[in-house]
Amino acid sequence: MLIPFPDDWSRALCVVAHPDDLEYGMAGAIAKWTAAGREVSYLLVTRGEAGIDGMSPAETAVVREAEERASARVVGVSAVEFLDGHADGVIEYGLPLRRDLAYAIRRHRPEVLFGLNQRDSWGGRSRNSPDHRNVGLALLDAAGDAGNRWVFPVDGVEPWSGVRLTAFSGSPEPTHYVDIGEHIETGIASLREHVTYIEGLGGSFDPDAFLRGNARGAGESVGCEYAVTIEVFGG
Repeated sequence: MLIPFPDDWSRALCVVAHPDDLEYGMAGAIAKWTAAGREVSYLLVTRGEAGIDGMSPAETAVVREAEERASARVVGVSAVEFLDGHADGVIEYGLPLRRDLAYAIRRHRPEVLFGLNQRDSWGGRSRNSPDHRNVGLALLDAAGDAGNRWVFPVDGVEPWSGVRLTAFSGSPEPTHYVDIGEHIETGIASLREHVTYIEGLGGSFDPDAFLRGNARGAGESVGCEYAVTIEVFGG
């Protein structure tokens, strides 16, 4: 049985591979937390530059960064950072990525880390992307790296062992949930800020139908109207 996600924390860092990764479900929960006065920051490993087939990577990176900053503002997040040195579509798990994430954790000093599904699939035989898997696994490892002063040492930067929980939305093996009934509309509005990316998908993708349908299904499983499910490590 899923249990409510803890609310006894004050500062979180969200780390994902691409602009829009947080908006496909987690944004409603983030809106709830910022409305309650919690500090939430975003770290994007890439600018999503390989995400729009009909637009060059250089142009796409500029557009998607702007859309991500706009979507973050909708849910009350002003601190949005982008890493350099990792390319959309070919993010590699390894020491460079662990190092960059450990540095970010030491700078932000979060109690909670949030990411996107690090498992091989979304459930059943549906494959998850290498970028999502590699960033998620590196985030789990970097949470420990950040607390060891002898791993990736930097003069003047103290280790941080204060990460209590590392949590992933979209996992096929959730352990917790967040009731987002009062914030579902804000989450939908946040995803709608990714105008150019959504148009690039073609077809008739509807952010409202997608998010509301997923959140309603999750809510039914835990006894509320709308929810986000999360897999939690630690604690």
